[in-house]
Amino acid sequence: PTTRRIEVKIPAGVDTGARVRVKGKGGPGESGGESGDLFLVIGVTAHRQFQRQGDDLTVEIPVPLSVAMLGGEIDVPTLKGKLALKIPAETQNGKTFKLGGQGMPHLGKTGHGDLRARVSVKLPSGLSDGEKELFTKLRELRPEA
Repeated sequence: PTTRRIEVKIPAGVDTGARVRVKGKGGPGESGGESGDLFLVIGVTAHRQFQRQGDDLTVEIPVPLSVAMLGGEIDVPTLKGKLALKIPAETQNGKTFKLGGQGMPHLGKTGHGDLRARVSVKLPSGLSDGEKELFTKLRELRPEA
């Protein structure tokens, strides 16, 4: 058997299990006929940062405790770079924000899925004496906190 290199364009938005047909690049035809078609079965490797569900993506975004409590802006990674996301005051851990059209391209159509940014509140560590005092005061003001 000989080895040959074939360049194949994989369509944007393709997912695991999809088949891509490469016309005329399969085995030789019978009795000197045309070569058959080659079918590739696609396997998409998981991304280290994004989780995929159809054309939608989910990304976990670390949010400092102070931003979650008081509000602020956080950079969210997307497939095309970073977007600024406004975090409202008193945002709870696990809250998800939908960024429309920032997901995977729709296969064979126009448009994209959505990106869901899930908040992961990061608690401070290595507190200074002043910070410990503030948290002690907060505990006194709000015992359930």
